[in-house]
Amino acid sequence: MTNSDHTPIEDTTPDGIDAPETNDAASSEVTPAPSHEADAAVEPTEPEAAEEGAAAPEVDDAVEADAPASEDAAVEVADASQTDAPAPGDAVASEDAAAESAPADAAAAEEAPQAEPASASEPVSSEWGRVDENGSVSVREGDEWRVVGEYPDGTPEEALAYFERKFDDLALRVRTLAQRRLRGGASAGDLRGQAKKLKDEVTGADVVGDLAGLNDLLDALMASLTEASAEEAAAHRAAVDEAVAQRTAIVERVEALAARDPKSIQWKQATTELNAAFEEWQAHQQSAPRLPKATGQALWKRFRDARATVERARRAFFAELDETHKSARDAKTRILEKAEALASKGEDGIPAYRALLDEWKAAGRAGRKVDDALWARFKAAGDALYGARAERDAAEQAESAPRIEARKALLEEAKVVADTADVKKARQLLSGIQRRWDEVGRIFPRDVERGLDDQIRRIENDLRSREEVEWKRNNPETKARANDATRQLEEAIEKLEKEIADAQAKGDTKAEQAAKDALDARRLWLKAIGG
Repeated sequence: MTNSDHTPIEDTTPDGIDAPETNDAASSEVTPAPSHEADAAVEPTEPEAAEEGAAAPEVDDAVEADAPASEDAAVEVADASQTDAPAPGDAVASEDAAAESAPADAAAAEEAPQAEPASASEPVSSEWGRVDENGSVSVREGDEWRVVGEYPDGTPEEALAYFERKFDDLALRVRTLAQRRLRGGASAGDLRGQAKKLKDEVTGADVVGDLAGLNDLLDALMASLTEASAEEAAAHRAAVDEAVAQRTAIVERVEALAARDPKSIQWKQATTELNAAFEEWQAHQQSAPRLPKATGQALWKRFRDARATVERARRAFFAELDETHKSARDAKTRILEKAEALASKGEDGIPAYRALLDEWKAAGRAGRKVDDALWARFKAAGDALYGARAERDAAEQAESAPRIEARKALLEEAKVVADTADVKKARQLLSGIQRRWDEVGRIFPRDVERGLDDQIRRIENDLRSREEVEWKRNNPETKARANDATRQLEEAIEKLEKEIADAQAKGDTKAEQAAKDALDARRLWLKAIGG
């Protein structure tokens, strides 16, 4: 039976390896040799011409050589590649390359005449593969050779090139993975999983190339990724622990707010804090690492319960506040109606208005807007009453203007009282002024009257002080006591003067000075009592 599309046949296809072409290019069974009847209609041609033109990107020579067995060598191989690698993380790089080459292969197979297999083939070999006279392709693995498949419809060179290209596909995927490791940004755990899958594909792969070197490269890459994965896991655990701590801090703030006495809370500020905490929670969910499900649910339950507690307390507070405001509004409305009813009483309604003002203060708050509106009306009612008093005060003040001038004139006249040496005459003068002062009558406003009264009262007090001094001086008993003290002081002075003369005669300066000091003191006492 003849393979109609002239594609090579492989012995086996390992699990997880994608076929290099989309039109059944590889088969897990060996196809029997084509019959002479089918071959008679096929003209000889080069079946791989189109396939080579659409092959995968050229593979760097470094891959065909012995692959490095360390991470550094893997990095060198990755840097040596100049081929545009498939998208990072794409585990089917060879499948994509095969998919691109498949249409060209199919087109070439349709346009070109079918090749007639050679009746006898010469063995062909390379560093890593060989094709025997039966068309079987083998790969060298150490000192052993392993059959990887056949290519019955092509020459031995084409068969060997086909399986070498399959190796190049695998090498390209390994280099791409190494480049992604170098560039960074991808998760080491994800790259390690891809490397492990590639390891399974490379092991026992039906390709021709340095499989041992490719395995060494993958081992070095996996060792590096294993270490990096452990570091990533530790960093992730630390980040999760920090995120749990941050989320817990948010919860504790809300719980502290929920534990406060609702009567002591400033609800505008508390609502702002609660909203800010919720926004912070949402932002943390988006930016921070994902928390373990049980931990995250427990923290959210605490946050939700605390927030619900705050909301219930807020609603209860404002419901009670609304009721309080309603009660205060009704009470103030009744007080306002009474105040407005006093308008007809004029000034006489002021005492009743003051009593209503005390009731107003005791009624409590009715809300800012309502309070402002009611107070404006209440104040207007009071202004009407006090306006009537102001009108009366203005009339009285106009009437009191001549009286004010009269009393000011009396004050000018009373200034001579202080200059009168004779106390009796000063008293007679002030008494006449006070009599005329009272005859002037009451003065409005009252504060002006009080100011004038204070001035005349000071003049009267000064005169009374002078009269008391005069009385004490003329009192017989006082005079007798003063005369006796004067006589005693005069005798003491005469005695001291004699002592001074004796001390001077004796030349006793100390006794002389003591006598002079005592003499000066006695003279001062005598002067004080008017002697």
